[in-house]
Amino acid sequence: MTLFSKLFKTDKSDKSKKTERIRKVRKEKKISENLNIDDCIKFANENPVCFLATVDEDQPRVRALGFWFADKTGFYFQSGTVKRLVGQLEKNKKTEVCFYHHDDMVGTMMRITGEIEFINNFKLKERVLEERPFLKSFGLTIQDPNLIIFRIPHGKAHFWTMENNLKPKEYIEF
Repeated sequence: MTLFSKLFKTDKSDKSKKTERIRKVRKEKKISENLNIDDCIKFANENPVCFLATVDEDQPRVRALGFWFADKTGFYFQSGTVKRLVGQLEKNKKTEVCFYHHDDMVGTMMRITGEIEFINNFKLKERVLEERPFLKSFGLTIQDPNLIIFRIPHGKAHFWTMENNLKPKEYIEF
């Protein structure tokens, strides 16, 4: 069992216990030791509000997103062509995403960096419409070219806490 598996083994509604486990690990200063892609997947899935960065010509752009899911094949996002981020990612597929778990004044952050790939897969589109039914209220369907799915299949990740703030980053390749 990995370190983050031990941290996040309870129900999402049990925020106080999860926060206490994170504090305990921070005190032990083991937040970045022996972590692997499974820990990254778990952290992203448990903290789905993230911040995704793109570039618009020479101007960086960052926005909050509701992350969809992560598994061994990558970190998955859904958007629509009406959003500028899709055009920005078409021009420059490099991105960085920050996931954050709030804990009092300072929390735990995981940043992943990589290149996105767009996915035109009817089964995934069906799944996103099932898991996010509000998308149907925008008129999006499986056949709609405005429904965009993309993922970061490969890249690197690192965790940040106040305790490891001044230490060299320890990257997890995926």
